[in-house]
Amino acid sequence: MFTGIIKDVGRIGGVTRRQGGLRLRVQFSNLTEFANLSVDESVSINGACQTVVSLGDGWFEVDTVEETLSKTTLGSLHHGTLVNLERAIRPLDRLGGHFVLGHVDCAAVVQEIRELGSSREIWIAFPEAFTPFIVSAGSIAIDGISLTVAKLDVTLFAVAVIPFTFAHTTINGLKCGSKVNLEFDILGKYVARQLGTLSSSLLKDSRIDEAWLREQGF
Repeated sequence: MFTGIIKDVGRIGGVTRRQGGLRLRVQFSNLTEFANLSVDESVSINGACQTVVSLGDGWFEVDTVEETLSKTTLGSLHHGTLVNLERAIRPLDRLGGHFVLGHVDCAAVVQEIRELGSSREIWIAFPEAFTPFIVSAGSIAIDGISLTVAKLDVTLFAVAVIPFTFAHTTINGLKCGSKVNLEFDILGKYVARQLGTLSSSLLKDSRIDEAWLREQGF
Protein backbone atom coordinates (compact mmCIF):
# COMPACT_ATOMS: atom_id res chain seq x y z
CA MET A 1 0.00 0.00 0.00
CA PHE A 2 1.11 3.55 -0.75
CA THR A 3 0.10 7.10 0.17
CA GLY A 4 0.54 8.96 -3.10
CA ILE A 5 3.31 11.13 -1.65
CA ILE A 6 6.09 10.85 -4.23
CA LYS A 7 9.55 10.22 -2.76
CA ASP A 8 11.69 10.48 -5.88
CA VAL A 9 11.54 11.14 -9.61
CA GLY A 10 13.42 8.29 -11.25
CA ARG A 11 14.51 7.68 -14.80
CA ILE A 12 14.00 4.63 -17.02
CA GLY A 13 17.46 3.20 -17.68
CA GLY A 14 16.42 0.33 -19.90
CA VAL A 15 13.43 -1.49 -21.40
CA THR A 16 13.67 -5.16 -22.40
CA ARG A 17 10.82 -7.17 -23.91
CA ARG A 18 10.36 -10.54 -22.18
CA GLN A 19 7.67 -13.08 -23.16
CA GLY A 20 4.93 -10.55 -23.85
CA GLY A 21 5.86 -8.32 -20.93
CA LEU A 22 8.61 -5.84 -20.21
CA ARG A 23 11.55 -5.69 -17.85
CA LEU A 24 12.10 -2.11 -16.78
CA ARG A 25 15.29 -0.82 -15.23
CA VAL A 26 14.64 2.24 -13.08
CA GLN A 27 17.36 4.56 -11.87
CA PHE A 28 16.75 6.51 -8.67
CA SER A 29 18.53 9.50 -7.14
CA ASN A 30 17.16 9.58 -3.58
CA LEU A 31 19.78 7.29 -2.04
CA THR A 32 18.45 7.82 1.48
CA GLU A 33 14.92 6.73 0.62
CA PHE A 34 15.97 3.73 -1.47
CA ALA A 35 19.14 2.72 0.41
CA ASN A 36 17.77 -0.55 1.83
CA LEU A 37 15.54 -1.51 -1.09
CA SER A 38 15.36 -5.30 -1.52
CA VAL A 39 14.22 -7.89 -4.04
CA ASP A 40 10.50 -8.81 -3.69
CA GLU A 41 9.66 -5.35 -2.33
CA SER A 42 6.83 -3.33 -3.88
CA VAL A 43 7.50 0.03 -5.52
CA SER A 44 4.99 2.36 -7.14
CA ILE A 45 6.09 3.47 -10.62
CA ASN A 46 3.79 6.19 -11.95
CA GLY A 47 1.12 4.78 -9.68
CA ALA A 48 1.48 1.13 -10.71
CA CYS A 49 2.56 -1.31 -7.99
CA GLN A 50 5.53 -3.34 -9.24
CA THR A 51 7.76 -5.95 -7.61
CA VAL A 52 11.53 -5.49 -7.51
CA VAL A 53 13.17 -8.51 -9.19
CA SER A 54 16.79 -7.31 -9.19
CA LEU A 55 18.76 -4.28 -8.09
CA GLY A 56 22.17 -2.68 -8.08
CA ASP A 57 23.92 0.57 -7.29
CA GLY A 58 21.33 3.29 -7.92
CA TRP A 59 18.89 1.13 -9.88
CA PHE A 60 16.31 -1.65 -9.64
CA GLU A 61 14.38 -3.73 -12.15
CA VAL A 62 10.76 -4.88 -12.35
CA ASP A 63 8.88 -7.23 -14.65
CA THR A 64 5.71 -5.66 -16.06
CA VAL A 65 3.19 -8.24 -17.28
CA GLU A 66 0.59 -8.02 -20.05
CA GLU A 67 -2.30 -7.21 -17.66
CA THR A 68 -0.46 -4.16 -16.32
CA LEU A 69 0.54 -3.04 -19.80
CA SER A 70 -3.10 -3.19 -20.95
CA LYS A 71 -4.35 -0.93 -18.13
CA THR A 72 -1.51 1.53 -17.62
CA THR A 73 0.92 3.77 -19.49
CA LEU A 74 3.95 1.66 -18.53
CA GLY A 75 4.10 0.20 -22.03
CA SER A 76 4.93 3.63 -23.42
CA LEU A 77 7.98 4.13 -21.19
CA HIS A 78 11.33 4.31 -22.92
CA HIS A 79 14.96 4.98 -22.07
CA GLY A 80 15.22 8.33 -20.31
CA THR A 81 11.54 8.70 -19.36
CA LEU A 82 11.04 10.28 -15.93
CA VAL A 83 8.75 8.40 -13.52
CA ASN A 84 7.25 9.02 -10.08
CA LEU A 85 8.54 6.62 -7.41
CA GLU A 86 7.20 5.67 -3.99
CA ARG A 87 8.07 2.76 -1.74
CA ALA A 88 5.36 0.86 0.14
CA ILE A 89 4.39 2.41 3.46
CA ARG A 90 5.42 1.00 6.83
CA PRO A 91 2.93 0.65 9.73
CA LEU A 92 4.44 3.66 11.55
CA ASP A 93 4.62 6.01 8.54
CA ARG A 94 2.56 9.19 8.43
CA LEU A 95 -0.32 8.84 5.98
CA GLY A 96 0.14 12.16 4.20
CA GLY A 97 -1.99 11.39 1.14
CA HIS A 98 -4.67 8.68 0.98
CA PHE A 99 -4.83 4.88 0.66
CA VAL A 100 -3.26 4.05 -2.72
CA LEU A 101 -2.95 0.38 -3.67
CA GLY A 102 -0.95 0.84 -6.85
CA HIS A 103 -3.66 -1.01 -8.79
CA VAL A 104 -4.28 1.34 -11.70
CA ASP A 105 -7.89 1.45 -12.87
CA CYS A 106 -7.33 3.02 -16.27
CA ALA A 107 -5.27 5.36 -18.39
CA ALA A 108 -6.76 8.80 -19.03
CA VAL A 109 -5.97 11.84 -21.15
CA VAL A 110 -5.05 15.37 -20.10
CA GLN A 111 -7.51 17.76 -21.74
CA GLU A 112 -6.38 21.16 -20.51
CA ILE A 113 -3.77 22.76 -18.25
CA ARG A 114 -4.51 26.19 -16.80
CA GLU A 115 -2.01 28.38 -14.98
CA LEU A 116 -3.64 30.02 -11.96
CA GLY A 117 -1.04 32.25 -10.42
CA SER A 118 1.54 29.94 -8.86
CA SER A 119 -0.64 26.81 -9.12
CA ARG A 120 -1.88 24.71 -12.04
CA GLU A 121 -5.37 23.40 -12.75
CA ILE A 122 -5.25 20.20 -14.77
CA TRP A 123 -8.37 18.82 -16.48
CA ILE A 124 -8.45 15.10 -17.26
CA ALA A 125 -10.99 13.05 -19.23
CA PHE A 126 -11.79 9.58 -17.88
CA PRO A 127 -14.00 6.67 -19.03
CA GLU A 128 -17.65 7.07 -18.04
CA ALA A 129 -17.69 3.61 -16.42
CA PHE A 130 -15.67 5.05 -13.53
CA THR A 131 -18.07 7.92 -12.78
CA PRO A 132 -19.46 6.28 -9.57
CA PHE A 133 -15.97 6.18 -8.06
CA ILE A 134 -15.14 9.89 -8.14
CA VAL A 135 -16.57 12.77 -6.09
CA SER A 136 -15.75 16.45 -5.80
CA ALA A 137 -13.24 17.12 -3.00
CA GLY A 138 -12.41 13.40 -2.95
CA SER A 139 -9.01 11.80 -3.44
CA ILE A 140 -7.54 10.39 -6.64
CA ALA A 141 -4.09 9.15 -7.64
CA ILE A 142 -2.68 10.49 -10.91
CA ASP A 143 0.53 8.72 -11.96
CA GLY A 144 0.83 7.74 -8.31
CA ILE A 145 0.40 11.30 -6.97
CA SER A 146 -2.27 11.78 -4.32
CA LEU A 147 -4.42 14.74 -5.39
CA THR A 148 -7.81 16.20 -4.58
CA VAL A 149 -10.62 16.48 -7.11
CA ALA A 150 -11.27 20.22 -7.31
CA LYS A 151 -13.95 20.23 -10.01
CA LEU A 152 -16.03 17.48 -11.54
CA ASP A 153 -18.11 17.03 -14.67
CA VAL A 154 -19.62 13.83 -16.11
CA THR A 155 -16.40 12.46 -17.61
CA LEU A 156 -14.01 15.31 -16.76
CA PHE A 157 -12.37 16.33 -13.52
CA ALA A 158 -9.82 18.91 -12.47
CA VAL A 159 -7.13 18.90 -9.81
CA ALA A 160 -5.29 21.91 -8.40
CA VAL A 161 -1.54 21.33 -8.24
CA ILE A 162 0.51 23.34 -5.75
CA PRO A 163 3.99 24.58 -6.75
CA PHE A 164 5.84 22.02 -4.59
CA THR A 165 4.05 19.05 -6.18
CA PHE A 166 4.53 20.58 -9.63
CA ALA A 167 8.27 20.95 -9.04
CA HIS A 168 8.91 17.56 -7.41
CA THR A 169 6.94 15.13 -9.59
CA THR A 170 6.57 14.34 -13.28
CA ILE A 171 3.34 16.31 -13.40
CA ASN A 172 5.37 19.29 -14.64
CA GLY A 173 5.98 17.40 -17.88
CA LEU A 174 2.32 16.87 -18.72
CA LYS A 175 0.81 18.47 -21.83
CA CYS A 176 -2.59 18.43 -23.49
CA GLY A 177 -2.97 14.91 -24.85
CA SER A 178 -0.60 13.31 -22.33
CA LYS A 179 -1.76 9.97 -20.94
CA VAL A 180 -1.75 9.36 -17.19
CA ASN A 181 -2.53 6.45 -14.88
CA LEU A 182 -5.60 6.84 -12.65
CA GLU A 183 -6.43 4.99 -9.47
CA PHE A 184 -9.76 5.93 -7.94
CA ASP A 185 -10.16 5.99 -4.16
CA ILE A 186 -10.48 2.40 -2.89
CA LEU A 187 -12.93 3.50 -0.17
CA GLY A 188 -15.23 4.98 -2.79
CA LYS A 189 -15.02 1.82 -4.89
CA TYR A 190 -16.04 -0.36 -1.94
CA VAL A 191 -18.96 1.93 -1.11
CA ALA A 192 -20.15 1.92 -4.74
CA ARG A 193 -19.85 -1.87 -4.85
CA GLN A 194 -21.83 -2.35 -1.64
CA LEU A 195 -24.56 0.06 -2.71
CA GLY A 196 -24.82 -1.66 -6.07
CA THR A 197 -25.12 -5.08 -4.42
CA LEU A 198 -27.69 -3.76 -1.95
CA SER A 199 -29.79 -2.19 -4.69
CA SER A 200 -29.75 -5.40 -6.73
CA SER A 201 -30.75 -7.41 -3.66
CA LEU A 202 -33.62 -5.08 -2.84
CA LEU A 203 -34.92 -5.23 -6.39
CA LYS A 204 -34.63 -9.02 -6.44
CA ASP A 205 -36.49 -9.45 -3.15
CA SER A 206 -39.10 -6.80 -3.86
CA ARG A 207 -42.75 -7.92 -3.83
CA ILE A 208 -43.69 -5.12 -6.23
CA ASP A 209 -44.62 -6.87 -9.46
CA GLU A 210 -47.55 -6.78 -11.92
CA ALA A 211 -49.75 -9.05 -9.78
CA TRP A 212 -49.10 -6.98 -6.62
CA LEU A 213 -49.91 -3.74 -8.43
CA ARG A 214 -53.16 -5.24 -9.73
CA GLU A 215 -54.12 -6.27 -6.17
CA GLN A 216 -53.54 -2.71 -5.01
CA GLY A 217 -55.89 -1.35 -7.65
CA PHE A 218 -53.31 0.00 -10.12
